[in-house]
Amino acid sequence: MIFSAQQLFSDDQAITVSADSTNVIDLGVRGTPYDAAAALNGDIGKGNPICFLVQVTTAMTAAGAATLTVNISTGATTALGTTVATVGPIAVADLVAGYQIPIQVLPNGITERYLGIEYVVATGPMTAGAVTAGITKGNQTNVTGA
Repeated sequence: MIFSAQQLFSDDQAITVSADSTNVIDLGVRGTPYDAAAALNGDIGKGNPICFLVQVTTAMTAAGAATLTVNISTGATTALGTTVATVGPIAVADLVAGYQIPIQVLPNGITERYLGIEYVVATGPMTAGAVTAGITKGNQTNVTGA
């Protein structure tokens, strides 16, 4: 995978309790074309697929049966708030180093200005664990050696 620092949401970010990604991407203000009544409604999910990756970099552990849910979220502010895709809950036993959250591309419906990730820990907290997430050039698909 090739990550760009400008398109990185989390860089080995520790996840022990629910949190937003360290970084939020500003997609910019939608402009209004000349003589139009309203601004353009941008949707970065349409067109060619935009590869996206969330990967566990440090195995997650918990004293109990904790789970992790990953939400791709947008918002009018960096506080986000609108979920456009969700995966989980994923059991802590599955969140080993190298595990890739099964979201391969950004979905349609990303029309707000800011884009980020919300990590939701349930039945937690986690005692350890970290993830790296971002927009990629392409995702490695042979991670199991197949």
